[in-house]
Amino acid sequence: MSPHSLRHSYATHLIEAGVDLLEVQKILGHASILSTIRYTHLTQKTEFNRALQINALMDTFHVSWGKVL
Repeated sequence: MSPHSLRHSYATHLIEAGVDLLEVQKILGHASILSTIRYTHLTQKTEFNRALQINALMDTFHVSWGKVL
């Protein structure tokens, strides 16, 4: 276990918990978002949660012929 792997795991867990990437950038103290992205990777859990969020959002739209309500 190295400090690098701990930071990487911490960042990934924050993203999976729904913490915004910009907040993770601040927590890790990175000047560039590109540095933060290197420490994070999207897991299947994160992708599944994103799909649930998108589907929940889309379910709030009601479409009738010619207009969106």
